Amino acid sequence: MNWKRNIQVLDLDPDIRLELVCRKCKKLRWLTGKELLKRQTAKFLYLEDIERRARCRQRGCRGTMRMAMPGEGETSGFIGGIA
Repeated sequence: MNWKRNIQVLDLDPDIRLELVCRKCKKLRWLTGKELLKRQTAKFLYLEDIERRARCRQRGCRGTMRMAMPGEGETSGFIGGIA
């Protein structure tokens, strides 16, 4: 089981942003929880189902999409070294 199978659309915060990247042309698209919650047919689906149905909107591509949930924490580069 992965994290996409454990989270249902109804569990999402409306302000959350999901990243969708086309596996074919690498085009990036953002999908918000608010957009998903507006769709009556998508409310009871799991994120795995949303990812499986998502297709690239780039003209002529229609490739499958990979879903990611960006982290909310602050990131920083490695500063230390070998002591």
